Amino acid sequence: MELQSDLSSFVEDLINEADLIPAARKEKLQQLASYVEARSTAERIALNFICTHNSRRSHLAQIWAAAAAYYYGVSSVKTFSGGTEATAFNPRAVAAMKRAGFRIVGGEGDNPIYSVSYADHAESLVCFSKVYDHPRNPQSKFAAIMTCSDADENCPFIPGVELRLPLTYDDPKAADDTPEETARYDERVRQIGREIFYAFSLVNE
Repeated sequence: MELQSDLSSFVEDLINEADLIPAARKEKLQQLASYVEARSTAERIALNFICTHNSRRSHLAQIWAAAAAYYYGVSSVKTFSGGTEATAFNPRAVAAMKRAGFRIVGGEGDNPIYSVSYADHAESLVCFSKVYDHPRNPQSKFAAIMTCSDADENCPFIPGVELRLPLTYDDPKAADDTPEETARYDERVRQIGREIFYAFSLVNE
């Protein structure tokens, strides 16, 4: 399926970077692909990406997963994100996703609500910081993908989960307000996008 033009060329590069993914990561991504494939006949395949503050990595993964599912025609996938506590979708992460080619509007208040678009004919995502069991998120029959080690360690039990998959990433927050800030966020956006697109390329391969 066709993505928005600005995003499309970025994604083509990601797909060509699959060889950069370490073998151990590919094994975890295969688990995600197998879960999606095993539930291919379900009305909804729910993926909830969970991090501590639902401010950076979990949102990046949620958005990339929605785009990858659309691109590969896995229409029953619905993506969500949450944290062990709610803060805000960090504006640095929002800006990095815009640089990758996503169209994002919104941004008012302490916990802004953003509309994120990746394809002209796909429903936009509504993104804001929330706890992982927020009413908007799935309560049963879903995969919990843990995008940070802190959340993975401090959420020993998540009700209703069918698959719990630790797929952790370094926090770009470490570079906030330093000369490396933009590069670090762009690097994390690219890494997560590369890995999520690889996972979905394995579905019904």
